Amino acid sequence: MADQIFGQLKTTTFVFRGYNVTNLGRTHQLLNHPRFGGYVARRLDQCGKIAADVIHRPVDLLHRVSHNEETTLESYADAIALIVGAEMAQVDILENEYGVQFDRAQYLMGYSLGELTALVAAKCLSLEDALTIPLALSADIAKLAPTCTLAVLFCRRKTLSATLVHRVCQEVSAEGNGLVGISAVLSPNSLIVIGEADSATRVQQRLSGMLSDRVHLKKNPNRWPPMHTPIVWREHITSRASLLMSKMKSGFTAPKPPVLSLVTGACSYTDSNVRDLICQWVDKPQNLWQAVYHTLSSGTERLIHLGPEPNIIPATYSRLAENVEAQVKASLSTRALSTLVYRPWLHSLIGERAYLMRAPSIQQTVLEDWLLDHNN
Repeated sequence: MADQIFGQLKTTTFVFRGYNVTNLGRTHQLLNHPRFGGYVARRLDQCGKIAADVIHRPVDLLHRVSHNEETTLESYADAIALIVGAEMAQVDILENEYGVQFDRAQYLMGYSLGELTALVAAKCLSLEDALTIPLALSADIAKLAPTCTLAVLFCRRKTLSATLVHRVCQEVSAEGNGLVGISAVLSPNSLIVIGEADSATRVQQRLSGMLSDRVHLKKNPNRWPPMHTPIVWREHITSRASLLMSKMKSGFTAPKPPVLSLVTGACSYTDSNVRDLICQWVDKPQNLWQAVYHTLSSGTERLIHLGPEPNIIPATYSRLAENVEAQVKASLSTRALSTLVYRPWLHSLIGERAYLMRAPSIQQTVLEDWLLDHNN
């Protein structure tokens, strides 16, 4: 079973999750597991101590996880340390229990906070440097959340241009009644926006007057730190992050394997631009769709999701696979299309969209589920 999951690293992408309203997942079970518990305990203890040093208060992640105490917005710093600690524990388990050599993988990639963990796993950033950046700014980032609304902006039939949405966000922000910006590009017809006051609603209304297809806005009832948007400018988060990074001792080595950045949607990290890209990571949208397409077009066959209860990236691939299957159901079989996509003549006929046909063939594994369900 392990060989089936980890046997083809050259076509495997390891994916790290980011912050969510729930962040424990099955970490409690892994902590109590006779084979894996030691790895989890060591990383939680390590990340808790780093967090305590940065934010100058006790952070007991072992107590939190052992008592199944979920994080909240008020314990945002704890959530950051918990997520990274759980992800790095899973990296340790793969390396030490299954002999996985991460530098032989095709890519590492992470959503939001997960990108920093990916840089640690790729031996580019030290754990201390990667955690210090978001932890040192966590209180001010969380302070912005109560006035913000996170929502998914989407059309059902037409594409929704990120360029157009960005321009409309700028126009609404210029009215002076709240900043709003794209936080993530999920697909050609859906984006996450975060806005102050009613600015997200005003973006939807303005777009509805410009497009022939109906523009929907699905608001999330929870409060979210407005990362990857211009709202962080209110607390000078971007410039302060840059100043913090100027003191980092790590970040002068290109990640190995390549880290597929959601800042650019490509493998853009080198030995000289790590600080520049992380600075953009603070206030620029997550280009998830571009990264998804990159994996499809470069031959990725398996995604292994690390961290507690991964959600947004597994859901994105699953939704794409379902849409592709529905689209081609009446014609060729999905399996036939996934092989035809590599034929040059077909690619020249239908262009970039050919690679989307591979989506149903992508194998996904949520690591915490696999570890617990196959090792009891």
